Formats: sequence, structure tokens, C-alpha cells
Amino acid sequence: MPEITDKELPSNIKPLWLKALTAVQASNHEYAITLIQGVLKDNPGFLEGRKLLRACEVQVVGGAKKKGGLFGMQGGGMGMMKVQGAAKKDPLGSLPLIEKELEKDPYNEAANELLFEVSQKLEMYGTAAFALETVRKGKPENAKLLHKLATFYLTREQPDLAAEVYNDIIKHHPTDGTAIKGSKDASARASMLKQKWDENADMRSLMKDQAAFEEMEKSNRTGLTREQLEERRDKVVEKYNADPNHLATVKELAGLYEQLEDWHNSESFYTWAHSLSAGDVALAAKASQMKDKAIESDLKRLEADVAQDPSNEELKAQLAARRADRRAEQVAEAQRRVDQNPTDPHLRFELGNALYQNGDHSAAIPHLQQATRNPHIRTKVLLTLARCFKAKSMFDLAIKQLSDALGDLHAMDNTKKEVLYEKGEIHHEMGDRE
Repeated sequence: MPEITDKELPSNIKPLWLKALTAVQASNHEYAITLIQGVLKDNPGFLEGRKLLRACEVQVVGGAKKKGGLFGMQGGGMGMMKVQGAAKKDPLGSLPLIEKELEKDPYNEAANELLFEVSQKLEMYGTAAFALETVRKGKPENAKLLHKLATFYLTREQPDLAAEVYNDIIKHHPTDGTAIKGSKDASARASMLKQKWDENADMRSLMKDQAAFEEMEKSNRTGLTREQLEERRDKVVEKYNADPNHLATVKELAGLYEQLEDWHNSESFYTWAHSLSAGDVALAAKASQMKDKAIESDLKRLEADVAQDPSNEELKAQLAARRADRRAEQVAEAQRRVDQNPTDPHLRFELGNALYQNGDHSAAIPHLQQATRNPHIRTKVLLTLARCFKAKSMFDLAIKQLSDALGDLHAMDNTKKEVLYEKGEIHHEMGDRE
């Protein structure tokens, strides 16, 4: 089955796709998910749509889930067994079932691996790669699936991509001999293809410039020191100056600045990459993350200055003002998103939490109450709601929210410990020692 672009979508489907894009721009991710699933139902080879679907699901569900449940299986293990059975009988028909599992957890390893296998059977090789790239992004420690991805790239004559995957494996598993050898071999193979070298030629004898060989080796080495990162950054800056519209170069530069914790520059380049990509949701998210980190970094620097000079009233006033500005910015941004999409529970939670952090507990409560409709974030919402009621000395209502949260929690994880601690604190304030 061929993979298609948006230009190749049937004329009766294009309005639905445009409607989905509008929903994404308005941050109405849950509605966008429904629309995109409708587009993919009859157009399973529409890779761009599947990528946007996954990005929306990540926005709704959040980051990668930790393994849990019986024998460490991810949630929905029995459901996945049924989907795997359906995939054997009808690969094409199983795609919507796989997507339903991924809607609950976009980074689910079993579901993504199955999507990879099914896509290969359907000769949708871009979709196959995307399935395991999703695991690489959300569960980079999964060496088994990353090895499978690297092997896939090698069979598709994409050794440069295989080398990148091997390097990611080494970051989490430094002693993985197969990955170390695979990285070197794939890098060499990529260079040979690029220069149209013979596969059996000796690489060093063909390399005219030994310094260039050493640079290539260095760029493929993991765990670079700050000095090496700065050196790499300077070289990529030269490439950027030669062609500032090259997306891969801009993304690499943004990533290098991120590794160097130069948040302001990283934000600038992720923002530019987002513009060059024609609206890549993931790049927009990265730019937003870098902006937040830049602001937090500036705050920490100011806090350190105050700690070193605690009698400096001017510095203390600057810090207090900056903290207030930061909280106000967070409330304003969250309010803007809610105004654009007032039915999104996740955005309601962000606004409620921002108001809570800003000390406006009464204003936070109605937004948090609306946010309890999203089962994926319900526990976090109830905990924050309880803290709002506690701050207003409405202890009975606070206890009610925490009891509801405990009803949703089964494993003794950090969240449950936090809820129990908060509940104990409130009982203590109420004078209830039992």
C-alpha cells in the first residue's frame, strides 16, 4: 500500500484534514484526534496525518508512562493480545485497533512494535520507521526496539540514520558492544555512500584529510564533554551561516544549545526550526520548553545573587517582582489557551494550576473542577483541587477530593504517597489524630 501526502488525499477528505489542522492550531487536541482518526480510517498510508495524530495524543496524555501492572506489563496488556491476534489475520484492518491502544499511551512499546510489523507487511515503510522512532523518543532505554530500528534503516540503505540510533542506544547502554560496533560500521557505510566509495575499500586509505576522519569519529562519539560540544556547535554554526534555511542544521544547532544549557539560544533556534518545518508541533513544544527553562534559569541566577547578598534590598525587590511577573505570565498564557479552546480539560487544568501557584485559589477551583473530566490527569487535578480547598480552610471538601483520588490509585507510587501525605496533613490541621 503506497504512502501518500496531503495533496494526494481524496477531495472529500481534505476538508476534514483542514478541520483537524484548525483544531490543532486552537490547541483542541482531543477533537483533532477524533478528526485525524477519521482521515486515517480510509487513508492509512497518510503518514503526515499519523505523525500529527501522535503529537496530539502526547499533548493529551502527557509523557511516556512507566511500566506497571502484573509482571511489569503496560496497561491494556490483554487488549494488546487481542489486537495482535487481529493483526495476524487482517494487517490492514488491525490499524485502527492499534491506534486505539496508542491513543491511550502514544509511547506504548508493544503497540508501536506491532504498528512497525504491520506497516512493513503493507509496504508502508515510512510508517514502520515512525512507529519505532516514537519508541526511540519516548522510551529511549528500550535497546531491543532501537536495535530493530537500526537494523531496519540498514536494510533500507539509510546507514546515517542507523548510526544515530546506535548512538542513542550507547547513551543508555554504554557497554552494548553490538551498538558500539554498529555505530562505527554504519558511520563508515554512510560516508562511503555519500562519497560513492566502494564498499570494500579501506576507509582510511581513501580519506584525503585525516583531520576530516577524526572529526567524523568525534561527531559520532557519545558523552561529549562541554568543550567538545562547543567545538561541535561552532562547526554547525558555520554550516548554519552558509545556509540558515537548512532545517536539519537548525535542529542540530538547537539541540546543541540545549545540551549546553544555553536555553535562550536553544529557544530561538527551535522557534526558527518550527517556522522552517511548516508547523511541526513537536518543534513548537520544544521551543516552549526552552522558553520556560530560560525563564527559570534567569530566576535561579537572580535567586543565587540574592543568596550571596541577602542585605541587598534592590536585588530582593527585583527577585520578588520577577517571580510575580513569571506567575502572571503563566496565568495569562494558560488563560489565552483556554479562551481558544474552552472545552479542553487539560488546558483547564493548566490554568487552574497556574492560578493556584499564583495564590488565586478561588479562581482556580472552577477550572480544576472542569478538568476532572479528563481521566488521564484526574488524579493530579484532584490533588491540586484539594490544595486549593485546604488553602481556603475548607478541609472537608479537601478530604473529599483526596479520597476520590485514592479511589483511582491502586499501586503505591509517588503520586499515591503524595496524596496520602496531603490527606494526613489536613487531618492533622483538623485535629483528627486517628
